[in-house]
Amino acid sequence: SCPVLLRRQDASGLTTAADWRPLCTEAATLDLAFAQGFFFHRFDWVRVGDGRAFATGYYEPEVQGSRTPVPGAAPVHRAPSDLVRCTRADGKSGRGRIDPRSGACTLYFTRAEIEDGALRGRGLELAWVNDPVELFFLEIQGSGRVLFPDGGVMRIGYDSQNGRDYVAIGRLLRERGHLPAGGATMQTIKDWIRANPEAGRALMRENPSYVFFRELTGPGPLGALGVAVTPRGTVAADPKYVPLGAPVFLDMARNEADGLWVAQDTGGAIKGPNRFDTFWGAGAPAAAISGDMSAPGVAWLLLPKGAAARAQAQP
Repeated sequence: SCPVLLRRQDASGLTTAADWRPLCTEAATLDLAFAQGFFFHRFDWVRVGDGRAFATGYYEPEVQGSRTPVPGAAPVHRAPSDLVRCTRADGKSGRGRIDPRSGACTLYFTRAEIEDGALRGRGLELAWVNDPVELFFLEIQGSGRVLFPDGGVMRIGYDSQNGRDYVAIGRLLRERGHLPAGGATMQTIKDWIRANPEAGRALMRENPSYVFFRELTGPGPLGALGVAVTPRGTVAADPKYVPLGAPVFLDMARNEADGLWVAQDTGGAIKGPNRFDTFWGAGAPAAAISGDMSAPGVAWLLLPKGAAARAQAQP
């Protein structure tokens, strides 16, 4: 993370590039035998609030697809050119589009509108995924691999999002009594959607957020920091509270998530000071552990010495 960390602005306001420079210089030549001492002594370990955290998991899914449209398949879209950042009449800024009739900034198309053909005929399709349910959950993960019948593989990663708020459909299922409290794992949600196809399609459309992808040809998948994410090493966090690139130590009710992570990614559902999403890689084991990861615990943010005190002294 260091090359990016040293040239980007910290959205949380907690650190500066100058804070990280000596740590990055030392880390570049550090013998791994001294890594534990480095993280223990060279950083201030701080809690945000009471430090009570909640962690989920994500992975790089593999889905069956094709390079050409087939009946029942769902398109994977690249970001459209009319998706822009603009300021609406209510004064709110964000992703949207310019209405060609009025010239005003308006909200971008919802998931339902896109699925109903709002982007059809514009050549934005990267590939087609055989199972729309798998594509929906690939959007939540933010990256994945499309496996073609000829043995080819297309790796895709997050490019943009339509600016609509993310709605967790697992929460909706719990609130409506379709799943028990604590029972909304990724697999149980998929099972319910497939057992109730019409209601399941309507449920997915209640999440108006829609993710656009790009094809990845280098290392990856890439996180929001712009570097390749690492299984069991990368965690997604809210950059308003956690500097991207900063180490985070988790002590969770699920022991698999315990230990040191680095905040290299973000997520539509990852909001708040102690909310984290742990990355587990690709394949069936990664899918199993990430889909079942839902754990409370405690989080420590590792900041360069003096950064926390400076932040606390600010009015």
